[in-house]
Amino acid sequence: MEQLKKYRTKNKYSFNYMANLLNISKTYYWQLEHDKRRLSYEMALKIAKIFDKKPDDIFYQEYFEKNKIE
Repeated sequence: MEQLKKYRTKNKYSFNYMANLLNISKTYYWQLEHDKRRLSYEMALKIAKIFDKKPDDIFYQEYFEKNKIE
């Protein structure tokens, strides 16, 4: 979830701020960003919308590298 962290820090958003925007707990958000909780498609859409991006812009490369899908 390096891209997610990159977008969050670039925008100077805290874990708490992101959690509030997503209507989830700070712990839940931290777990998403640290790959301790599975990211749902719906959550990926919500996160991408915050940064005015498509989910693929944030998550595509890392997901496919992790799962070795070409």
